[in-house]
Amino acid sequence: MSTGVAQRTVVLLPERWSGVLPAAAVPALRAAERVLADPTVPDEVVAVTGAIRADGWGVDGAAEVLLTTDPARVDGAAVVGLPVGAALLDAVAVMDRLRSPGGCPWDAEQTHESLLQYLIEECYELYQAIEDGDRVAIREELGDVLLQVLFHARVAEEAGVLPFTIDDVAADLVAKLVGRHPHVFAGSERIDTAERQERRWEELKRAEKQRESSVDGVPLGQPAVALAAKLTSRTARAHLPADLLPAGASVGEQLFALAAKAKLAGVDPEAELRTAARRFADQVRAAERAAVADRADPHALDAAGWRRYWPAAG
Repeated sequence: MSTGVAQRTVVLLPERWSGVLPAAAVPALRAAERVLADPTVPDEVVAVTGAIRADGWGVDGAAEVLLTTDPARVDGAAVVGLPVGAALLDAVAVMDRLRSPGGCPWDAEQTHESLLQYLIEECYELYQAIEDGDRVAIREELGDVLLQVLFHARVAEEAGVLPFTIDDVAADLVAKLVGRHPHVFAGSERIDTAERQERRWEELKRAEKQRESSVDGVPLGQPAVALAAKLTSRTARAHLPADLLPAGASVGEQLFALAAKAKLAGVDPEAELRTAARRFADQVRAAERAAVADRADPHALDAAGWRRYWPAAG
């Protein structure tokens, strides 16, 4: 037996077999005289690994590895757990099953275009969960956003033109993160403040995407207040004088000017407007509840009725 490898090692596997074993389990598996699999392990894994079905350890002192999907199984001298992110393989496998023949008819019919509404909805639901500070909802909504990424990648895998997979998406992301953080991964630069990092990101993105304008790459489909704020931020970095920002008499220009003023002052106008809008919605509901408590019809309130039940400022 190799030095440093425990005599009895528990290897924790995902519930759904993805064909991948934890890399940290390789030394123990190589040194094992016997590989066991408890009842929680699927037959497919037993066949692939050549494991022996058993619910406990042997008595002859042989070097053994016990495969299990039970996270409570810690009776070995060493336990090799799943790496962070291992559950993503399960998510990819489930998405593949749903989309494949014999899976879900609805999932099989979806396209990038048909899924757009759900992408927007899920992002806003996550946004609201974060605003509310609801940790349970944040976790759930992050999963829903992740589903959209997996779904679009699976649809793209079947495309007749320029197909790509979820692995391609992940590889591109890794390359982007590494390339935009040379001070972290290459040690070739020194960035000691978040402000400098933002400026350096803009420089790297301009070079990477060969942008000709300071406003290239700004998504024009985002909410108008957020769009105005982003354009203001981009042009401010390009040293555009503030007096050249929209400031005319039209409603649109006045709204842009207000958003720009907030952004230049370090305030997120989109978040501020959302906060004001949600506060107003809460006030409307409070007035309607007060009307119901007073046995009045909240759907038949006139101006005087609204003022009567409107919550006091506090």
